[in-house]
Amino acid sequence: MDNDEFEQLIASLGEVLALTDNGESLGGGLRLPCAIDVAATRNKTGLSQAAFARRIGVPVATIRNWEQGRRSPQGPARVLLALLDRNPRIVEETLGA
Repeated sequence: MDNDEFEQLIASLGEVLALTDNGESLGGGLRLPCAIDVAATRNKTGLSQAAFARRIGVPVATIRNWEQGRRSPQGPARVLLALLDRNPRIVEETLGA
């Protein structure tokens, strides 16, 4: 997957989130957690902070900020992290060759 395809995927996730009610209900019975434990989600993948950051396309400093509570994931990042929490291999399954 090239960068343009990844950006399209993230934009699509943002569109889904834009349709939510306070970022919690995705409709159709789907719910987005209010809080996401990024460290626990990353640990489920078995990846270091640097490898996890590369995998989801964010700077490693962003991962550190999320894990240390200085910032919280917003928008499509929340959706992606919720998906990863449910299925730590979703990126490989979806984007793998």
